[in-house]
Order: sequence, then structure tokens, then C-alpha cells
Amino acid sequence: MLTVVASAQEVNPDRRLEHATAALRAFLSADSNVPKNLVGKAQCIVVVPHLAFLVGGKYGRGFASCRMAAGGWTAPGAIAMESLGGSAADLIIVVMNENGMKRLMGEATVVADPEMISYSRAKELFVGVSLEGSTMRADGGENKKLYGHEVSNGEILMGKVVAPRGARGFVAVLNKRARKGK
Repeated sequence: MLTVVASAQEVNPDRRLEHATAALRAFLSADSNVPKNLVGKAQCIVVVPHLAFLVGGKYGRGFASCRMAAGGWTAPGAIAMESLGGSAADLIIVVMNENGMKRLMGEATVVADPEMISYSRAKELFVGVSLEGSTMRADGGENKKLYGHEVSNGEILMGKVVAPRGARGFVAVLNKRARKGK
């Protein structure tokens, strides 16, 4: 069990961003079974690739990005997640309103419906999952590794931080495939 946790923690942020970008690309693809109008209304998207299974729950690290008022998506802020439910290899959470977005910018948040709609990928299909009782928190250590200095998720998700080179692919997928819609 400790090996699973250690291996989930040892992946560097650039490598985790590659995995998150691949999961995001599949989630937002034309072939995806996820409703396109849902993504078009999203305030933020959270991607936790390769959620690790632990006794009594799951643990994972991933990234969140939010829409900017001027258009486009912010650089990704690192998050850590502890989950009681779901059965995911890759987990995507679509944050539907400003209240959910504000919760992401804090130090810790409980995943709440209907603010946050969760999908897991199983056999190339995304299915809705309940993450009741799950929590997410800012992952300051990963942000420091990714950005080269301490920076809060609030600063990142408000669009005050430029995406580092390793995060540009993640943001590009969002800008291309998760356009604002009705």
C-alpha cells in the first residue's frame, strides 16, 4: 500500500501534466460521450490522472484550471485529492459555477454537487461518479516544483500567473476544445 502512495507522489509535475493532458484530450474529444454543452458552461476543470487506490479510498494529484473573464483558461494549479468513492483511473471534475470555483481557490474544499460534476474513465468511456465525502486541497509543494517558487492556487486560478513551459499543452487543449458555450 505504501508503495502505491509513494509512486503516486514521486511523479514530477511535468510528467503528471502530460498524463493530465492526455486524459483531458480524451475527455474533450469529439468521440467523448461527455455532453459538449456541459463543458461549455464549466467555470473550471480539475484533472486527476491515475488515481491511486488505498485502503478505504483513493488518493491522487492533479491540476485545476479556470476560465478567465477575458477568455481562455488559466495556468494549472496543483491539487491533491482524497476520495472515498468513484472507481477511476482518470478523474475529471467539471466545476459548474463561481461558488465551486471559489472553493477551488481555497486551501481545501469538499467536492459538492451540483457545483462539481465528476467523471471517471473506464475502458475509454467517461461515466458520472459520486465523490461524496471527497476532498481536494491546494498542493503547494507541486506548485513550487512546477512554477519554481511558492505560488497559491488562488493566484494561479485567477489568471495572475503565466503557465510554465510544461503546462502549455494542458492550457492549449482547454483553449482549443473547451470553449465557452450555452
